[in-house]
Amino acid sequence: MHLAGKVAVITGGGSGIGLAIAEMLSGEGCRTVLAGRTADRLRTAATHWKQGPPPEVHPVDVADRPQVDQLFTWVQTQLGPVDILVNSAGVNITARSMAEMTPAQWDQVLAVNVTGAYNCMHAVLPQMRERHWGMIINISSVSGKRVTVLGGVAYCASKFAMTALGTAVGNEEAERGIRVTNIYPGEVDTPILLQRPEPVSEERRASMLQPEDVARMVQAIVRLPERAHVPELVIKPAVQPYA
Repeated sequence: MHLAGKVAVITGGGSGIGLAIAEMLSGEGCRTVLAGRTADRLRTAATHWKQGPPPEVHPVDVADRPQVDQLFTWVQTQLGPVDILVNSAGVNITARSMAEMTPAQWDQVLAVNVTGAYNCMHAVLPQMRERHWGMIINISSVSGKRVTVLGGVAYCASKFAMTALGTAVGNEEAERGIRVTNIYPGEVDTPILLQRPEPVSEERRASMLQPEDVARMVQAIVRLPERAHVPELVIKPAVQPYA
């Protein structure tokens, strides 16, 4: 599929998987928008762009619905309707057990990882329905397929919810020409590792996926013809158990 001129919005686009996907889409000819909570990080990412024309940047807290609506109104005004949405914003906490976690921390993780994705999908779907075309890529986690102690209670719950959200919306919108894909990465060397309860060694980081590995999977999906749909995809480090 030709992507030149397509408008792509990537949340969590200032670093990690989101940034790698944004650079890939830009290299494919898309007009990209980096969205995230930290304006300085977005501007730095745009300054050191590696592929294609530099992106537009727009700060947003995906858990704040008015901010999300403002983002997509701005994008439509500046660039036109959104063709591709990548929900890559995500957080975790160091207190990962039920005994350690506070209700406020639970709310924080669910607000970003689930409600944030919902807010973005809710804002962009009317544009896609009107044109009977659109792609939504949800960057979930293997913690959205299998409960792990490593992911923790709140993170696993949020990613399972994201799995259901993406699958249900994909089923609803298929006849309108809108394709939704959930991607479940295993361990990836990104800044979210700083939220681990224990520091991650350089040796372990070296064995993990890199953000560009996930971006290559997204590249394959968005290049498919309109008749083809990948509802979900798991990618993990070769050394990481899955069963």
